[in-house]
Amino acid sequence: MPIATGSFTLQMKQEPGLDLGDGAQTGSFRFDKQFSGSLAATSVVQMISAGNPASGSAAYVAIERIAGTLDGRAGSFMTCHRGIMDGGDISLDVTIVPSSGSGELEGIRGSMKIRVEGGVHFYDLDYGL
Repeated sequence: MPIATGSFTLQMKQEPGLDLGDGAQTGSFRFDKQFSGSLAATSVVQMISAGNPASGSAAYVAIERIAGTLDGRAGSFMTCHRGIMDGGDISLDVTIVPSSGSGELEGIRGSMKIRVEGGVHFYDLDYGL
């Protein structure tokens, strides 16, 4: 499968949390991203989180819609994020939602790895069409 690589910038906006009962609430955030490299696109991410990031333990789930061009093919697709931080150990799974591709990206499948180096966000998108 091809691997698309590049970087992205993001802007975060905190939104009202969701009620989990007994006074517990999620964190809720919207991210607007701009991808460059093999993926020239924009995206919107809706994320909810729980836990205490200051203590090194938390979790988040998110849905993201990415629209633009991937290796010259125009269209859009969605990803599903699942992140766990346990005492500072981080696990992140970002998977392309099956059957979410449109345009020339119809049928896309795969996963994305995200890393941060020197404050810059990078992606590696392992995909097939």
